[in-house]
Amino acid sequence: MGKKKPRPRRSFTPEFKAEIVELYRRGDRSVGQVAKDFDLTETAVRDWGKQAQVDAGERDGLTSSEREELAALRRGRTAGCGRTWASMGIQASSASAGRPAVLSVRRSRTGFRSQGLDRGFKDGE
Repeated sequence: MGKKKPRPRRSFTPEFKAEIVELYRRGDRSVGQVAKDFDLTETAVRDWGKQAQVDAGERDGLTSSEREELAALRRGRTAGCGRTWASMGIQASSASAGRPAVLSVRRSRTGFRSQGLDRGFKDGE
């Protein structure tokens, strides 16, 4: 039996996602049934539902607009000035292990490396 090829990544409009979330929130269909009817994964439908709750303020987390902003920062784009964070020597670190995302400055010629806000440092350093 051959391996099943992975499904190519698809993108969906926010309107489509909202419609899918509404279908299962009404209660007449389960997440699994909605996913099957629209050829989606149950995980995607659940994730869209969670994100809709965050956007509505019913759940803690990053809103869709905050996620877009963070993605733009991680890609190295700045808002408006035309320069990238990388070109200014600033790098966005990921928010792993529950730590907040921080910006750190790195200057290799002087040997200085910022420790970031999540890694406390001693006075005078």
